[in-house]
Amino acid sequence: MKKILLLAFTFSLTSCAEMQQTLNQFPQISSQIPGVGGVDIASGLKEALNKGITQQVSKLTAVDGFYKNEAVKILLPAELQKVDATLRKIGLSSLADEGIKMLNRAAEDAVKEATPIFVSAVKNMTFTDAKNILLGNDSAATSYLQNSTTTALYGKFNPVIKSSFEKVGADVVWTKIINKYNTIPLVKKVNPDLTDYTTNQALSGVFKMIAVEEKEIRNNISARTTPLLKSVFAMQDGK
Repeated sequence: MKKILLLAFTFSLTSCAEMQQTLNQFPQISSQIPGVGGVDIASGLKEALNKGITQQVSKLTAVDGFYKNEAVKILLPAELQKVDATLRKIGLSSLADEGIKMLNRAAEDAVKEATPIFVSAVKNMTFTDAKNILLGNDSAATSYLQNSTTTALYGKFNPVIKSSFEKVGADVVWTKIINKYNTIPLVKKVNPDLTDYTTNQALSGVFKMIAVEEKEIRNNISARTTPLLKSVFAMQDGK
């Protein structure tokens, strides 16, 4: 019996040592394991994403949220750059400016549809997602959102942008711009899909701004404005 107990005790020590060795290899996530520290990594990362959505994405929904933010301002697609330059050369700068403003206004309208989709993606984050995000690069959380929501966001943004174009008269303005350009002798005719282009640019702007907030939280301790954010991101500081 003593031999059996001794063997059991030895096995128990060995198992504990192996488990601790495994935990030591992942110090950033060990505190999420019950009994090892109790810090809720998933909740911390959800809080960080929600902060990014609240602090940054909401700014994009305001008037000039895109238009006066140089980081995300929607410019003309490559095939229309020459349209813009040509219109300005022939004294139609105001028409060109109005066309660009309307692209951005449509994006500002569309982003209002983003929050419920983001909330769902954040709510469905798993522990594995959280672990990968915490151990990832400065934009890992943003990438998670991008992979989880792009299809749904496109489906929401596209009809809103189309409707916004109609509401503010962008469809008429752009038809006028393109028709005017296409009447210029020797130019190659253009007929771009501006709804698709603006939708994709709006998506790009949204994720760019979330990435700004994520990078700030990861690299600037003062941006960790709650105890949970401080606890979770302190783990990634030493990775």
